[in-house]
Amino acid sequence: MAKDFDLYERELWAGRGPAYERGFARLTRYLAGPLLDAAGVTGGTRFLDVGTGPGFVALEATRRGAEVSAVDAEASMAEAAGRNVPGLDVRVAVLPDVPFADGTFDAVAGNCVINHVSDPGAAIAELRRVLRPGGRLALSCWVMPGSGALGIVREAIEQAGVPWPDDIPQSPFMEYGEAAPFRRLVTEAGIAEVAVEEVTWEHVVDPEEWWETGALSGVGTNGVIVGRQDAETVARIKDAYDTIIADYGVDGGKVALPAHALLASGVR
Repeated sequence: MAKDFDLYERELWAGRGPAYERGFARLTRYLAGPLLDAAGVTGGTRFLDVGTGPGFVALEATRRGAEVSAVDAEASMAEAAGRNVPGLDVRVAVLPDVPFADGTFDAVAGNCVINHVSDPGAAIAELRRVLRPGGRLALSCWVMPGSGALGIVREAIEQAGVPWPDDIPQSPFMEYGEAAPFRRLVTEAGIAEVAVEEVTWEHVVDPEEWWETGALSGVGTNGVIVGRQDAETVARIKDAYDTIIADYGVDGGKVALPAHALLASGVR
């Protein structure tokens, strides 16, 4: 029987801050600039980074001269953000709870975090609450179902014949991973003038490093599924992975993995 999604997420990410920082955070870091641009973050902006992870969005906002606060549901992520952004006001908080007063911020952004909550509409409404009237919200999420950098390990798991475990819940966000439903979700939470754009880039990485990141580090559901398998099954998944990822090879023995995200922005 599948677990409650929020409980699963807390267990999934517990203590995973260092592993996430070494791997997937390097993929999502590309979105920091576009997110902050969409949120209108400049010098003096009172800005909240939601789901800060290792703090890469907060760091870029600080470099722009913003007054930055940050929250993350996982203590090891908040610790990493505090280390990477000296002096950052970073707090542990689980969406939809945000520990700030109404209208505190000029801008709020969340980088690939809205897909990690069971009720994304309630979470967006809470982010709206802490925005001042006229303040801007920007949220990114993956185009679903995941492909390229996000989907290679999952594809290898499926090719190896490993079924989805009964106790792992599917993300409630699966229905919002396209532009139209994502726009509708944000609009229905009370955000005005909502625009959604697709952002694409290539993540250049060593294929063995990406295997360690996505399959062996225990980060994300793919890592959990691979971690449950015996050595023979893991080897079968790895063989499938090697075949799939070979199509993305570039010079220097690395691969250029396509990444596809959606970026929604609007005004309170």
